[in-house]
Amino acid sequence: MFERTEYPRPQFRREKWLSLNGTWECAFDDSGEGDRLGYWTGKRELPLSINVPFSYEYPASGIGDTSPHEVVWYRRKFHAEGMDGRALLCFNGADYQTDVWVNGIHASSHTGGFTPFSVDVTELLQEGENVLVVRCKDSPNDAVPRGKQSWTGKPFACWYTPTTGIWQSVWLEFFGEDCVKDYSLFPDFDRLAFYGEVASLRGKADRLEIAASFRGELLTRQSVSLRGGRTEYCVHLPRSFTSDYAWTPEKPQLIDVTFSLYCGEVRVDHATTRFGMKKIAVDAYGRICLNGRPYYQRLILDQGYWRESGLTPPSKEALREDIVLAKEMGFNGARKHQKLEDPYYYYYAEELGFLTWCELPSAYRYCAEEAAALTQEWQRMVCIARNQTSNVCYVPLNESWGVKEIVSDPSERAFARSLYYLTKALAPDAVVSTNDGFEIVGPTDVVGIHDYDAEKEEDFAKYEARLDGLHPQGFALFAPGEKYAGQPVLLTEFGGRAFSKDAADGAWGYSGNAENEEAFLKQLASLMQGVAASDFQGYCYTQLTDVQQEVNGLLTQDRRPKADIKRIRKIFLQEKE
Repeated sequence: MFERTEYPRPQFRREKWLSLNGTWECAFDDSGEGDRLGYWTGKRELPLSINVPFSYEYPASGIGDTSPHEVVWYRRKFHAEGMDGRALLCFNGADYQTDVWVNGIHASSHTGGFTPFSVDVTELLQEGENVLVVRCKDSPNDAVPRGKQSWTGKPFACWYTPTTGIWQSVWLEFFGEDCVKDYSLFPDFDRLAFYGEVASLRGKADRLEIAASFRGELLTRQSVSLRGGRTEYCVHLPRSFTSDYAWTPEKPQLIDVTFSLYCGEVRVDHATTRFGMKKIAVDAYGRICLNGRPYYQRLILDQGYWRESGLTPPSKEALREDIVLAKEMGFNGARKHQKLEDPYYYYYAEELGFLTWCELPSAYRYCAEEAAALTQEWQRMVCIARNQTSNVCYVPLNESWGVKEIVSDPSERAFARSLYYLTKALAPDAVVSTNDGFEIVGPTDVVGIHDYDAEKEEDFAKYEARLDGLHPQGFALFAPGEKYAGQPVLLTEFGGRAFSKDAADGAWGYSGNAENEEAFLKQLASLMQGVAASDFQGYCYTQLTDVQQEVNGLLTQDRRPKADIKRIRKIFLQEKE
């Protein structure tokens, strides 16, 4: 049986917590009778059993039913004895409209499938047994963020079996009279400091204490008054702590930070996090720089799907192994495609030294509903991603998905620009690729090009001249009226080669299929010679693993390499045999 029993949010830990993952009751509510039948009261047993946090469509849930069920109810009992203080009920992800009841009382509503949420349920708990009920509604609506989840009732093209309902961890954690509701933490590389804002949940705490340490040695401690439950802070590190301690993929050094809230002299909340001292920016010469130096990005497209569990990682170790395998193949980062990943992915990326790109899961029908839904989810995602040391680029739109008339519709171009400026407002050091791939609208900090038609070195020659007027894959690289303005240029999707034996019965890869390992490696080497000969500042190869019908990964769905990893590494690093 698949289990997720670890503390679910490693980048902001509290000491006292209770996992609510594991076996729950559940029911499909295709007729919409659940409310009338009183499922929300918690007094009625539900007929099915499901393994949370895995969605019912995948075998890890214990169900594996791929037919659509738009409404799913969940029920489980729990005891919270021995856990002192107030109780925060936390969800890392539930898709799409979620309602929560505790002991028959409505506790919370949340809309959005990819971001976490929580609610203080202290007053709703009782001595002894408690009953938690959750209802998730997830219709095949193409105007809300879906990412790579099909909305047609079955997988098609590069869209896959959906993920419905609870798909990430659920847990309770405990605190005193107040706790940190949200926070930001930005490194200031040039001044050897870090800064941000902290907000408390109940507005009762009057003081915030921040401590920073490195390898177990305290660097500094600082107290800040809380006004109205919110405060800004700036912590300077000792002069002896120089930029030699900066975070890079080659040397991922991390600074531990604790946030403690006080009501008077009583500590009411204590949480730990960490960050790396880094600076990502585009310099005056149009180069992406890490810590003031040009840095070439060798990325892998990673969609974060598993055969048995879909979007939900089967374990935290599985996430770590994906990063380890990618690094072994020569990559120094990943573009997490159409997904905000499980928190452990970014935790290990920080620890192992691995860059990440944050991308908004697309909707596919532009209208007022889509604009509102994408904006809301993107705002939440950016507020999470900005605290992740590994994150170096934000992608609000991909290949004009959800804005398919961006070339001709001024409102869609205005929407793209609004997402750029929203990102900058929330993450001041953000590097943004506004519409990655083609039909690019400014402003954008990065020009990301997608080209699956290029198969050999000479196919990349067109990128050595002016970019204006190019049509990769038949689409205009820039929307009408837009011109190249000296931004860094990266080849952010290409490759996607499959083996002929895998590309059958509806399974597929891009361009020509390889008959065997040697043919595949020869094709790959030709591709990478073309990339190396072009003036790109990085690339993102498609892709890390096979995903359902899309069989163009360097690894199978079960993470088995399709070719010798050492030879793959030499090709991507452009090392001679």
